[in-house]
Amino acid sequence: MSKIVQLRPTLAAVPSIENEEVRPSGRRRHLTPDEVEAKLIPAAGRLGRHGHRDATLILLAYRHGFRVSELVALRWDAIDLRQGLVHVARLKNGVPSTHPLRGPELRTLRRLQRDYPPSPYVSPRSAGGRSRTPRCARSSRGRGAKRSSSSRSTHTC
Repeated sequence: MSKIVQLRPTLAAVPSIENEEVRPSGRRRHLTPDEVEAKLIPAAGRLGRHGHRDATLILLAYRHGFRVSELVALRWDAIDLRQGLVHVARLKNGVPSTHPLRGPELRTLRRLQRDYPPSPYVSPRSAGGRSRTPRCARSSRGRGAKRSSSSRSTHTC
């Protein structure tokens, strides 16, 4: 009698099931809308003395696909709160465009403008001037979601 022996197990392309989603095996490279809106933004709003500012920046980055460098360079003159528009100047050969602002974004931006001293930048430091890129990137780490890079919010659209 001869016996067939399998030396290596075959690797089938079976998708893994996580969070009730079927996806190919491997790491997911974006945040889901539930992770951002239900966990990340509220967690950012509760932490530190600039919680509302951080939550607003995360909301803008998520909804409009801003890179961190685009976000910290965003100026108030690029935002029209009356018409509900933001003029987006893209970096890295991106195409400049105009995006509509929705109700939650308008409310948080108006509050941010009211709560902080006048500054030409949307993301001011408490000492004046604009935020630096590394500090803004650090503020989004550990805000209620698993480990994520700040660029992952640009991949949610």
